[in-house]
Amino acid sequence: MGSSAMKIYSNVNIPLVAFVFSSFIAMATAISNSTDTSTAILLRVDQLGKGDFKKIQDAIDAVPSNNKELVFIWVKPGTYREKIVVPADKPFITISGTAPSTSIITWDEGGDIFESSTFTVLASDFVARYLTIENTYGSAGKAVALRVSADRAAFYACNITSYQDTVLDDTGNHYYSNCYIEGATDFICGNAASLFERCHIHSLSTVNGSITAQRRMSPSENTGFTFLGCTITGVGSATLGRPWGTYSRVVYALTYMSSVIVPQGWDDWGNQMAHRTTYYGEYKNYGPGADTSKRVGWSDKLSNEEAAPFLTKDMIGGTDWLRSSPKNFKKSSSIIVGKN
Repeated sequence: MGSSAMKIYSNVNIPLVAFVFSSFIAMATAISNSTDTSTAILLRVDQLGKGDFKKIQDAIDAVPSNNKELVFIWVKPGTYREKIVVPADKPFITISGTAPSTSIITWDEGGDIFESSTFTVLASDFVARYLTIENTYGSAGKAVALRVSADRAAFYACNITSYQDTVLDDTGNHYYSNCYIEGATDFICGNAASLFERCHIHSLSTVNGSITAQRRMSPSENTGFTFLGCTITGVGSATLGRPWGTYSRVVYALTYMSSVIVPQGWDDWGNQMAHRTTYYGEYKNYGPGADTSKRVGWSDKLSNEEAAPFLTKDMIGGTDWLRSSPKNFKKSSSIIVGKN
C-alpha cells in the first residue's frame, strides 16, 4: 500500500489488542445449532515464537478437518510473507490481527486470478479482522490479494490492496465492513452476493479504470455488489463498474463519490447487449462524482422503493448468519500446537 493510502486509513479508530478480546463489533458467520457460539478455541501466531505458531498457515493447518467449533487465530503484529489458503473442509475460523497497520499478510504473484491470490478463502463461516492483505505484484497484470470462494464470509476493518483484480469476490454471500480496498482495474470482481458497508474504495487508475467487474450471468442469480455508506477516492479517473457478466448488478447507495468518478459513471466493456440486461443503480449518493445528469442512459437512478432491498443485509441473507462474537476463549486438546 502506498503512503497516501495509509494516511487515508490512519484516521480510522483501530482497536487495540485488549479490545480485540473484550469488545468485538458484530461478526458474521453461520453456525450449526450444535456449535457453541459463546466460546472459541484460541490459537496465537507470533513470528518471535511467543505464540502457538510462527506462521498463519501452520495455525490453519492445525485445525481439524470438518471442524465444528469456533477457532480464533490471533495474529500478533508483524509482516507475514505467506500465501494463505483456508481449505473448504475447515469452516468456523476467524483470523484477527490487532490493527491492519501492524498485522500484514503479503505476497507477490501475478497471473491467473484463481491462483495468484495472497489470501484464499474456500471454507464457509469465515471471518477476518484488522488485517492488511496485499499483493505487491504491481501493474504488470492480474494479481489478486483476496479470493473468496465460499459462503458466509465477513471482513472487518481490513486493508486489501493490489492493482488489477484486488478482490476476487467469487461466490457466496459476503460482508465487508469498514474495509479499505485499493486497486486500479476491475479491482472488485466476481459473482458473489456482497455488501460493502462503510468501506473506503480507493482507485489507483489514471484513466478510466473500473472499480467493479461483477459477473452475474442470468436474471435468476441472486448475486451482485452493494456499496452502502462508502467513500470513493482516487488519483485519476475511474468508472463505477463494467459488466463481466451480461446481467451484472451493482448498486451504490448513500456513498460519497469524489471527482475521480467520470461523468458517464459506467462502461459497457464494448458489449452493447448488456445495456438491456445490466442493473447499475445509484441512490442518494453525494460528492462531485455523484452527479447523475450525464450518466449513461442504461444506468438507473433508484427511487426509495427500488433502493429499499439494497439498504439492508437481506440481499446477503445476513439475518440468518450474523451473530455476536464469542466472549470466552479456550485451548483445545485436539489441536497440536507448535512453534514451527
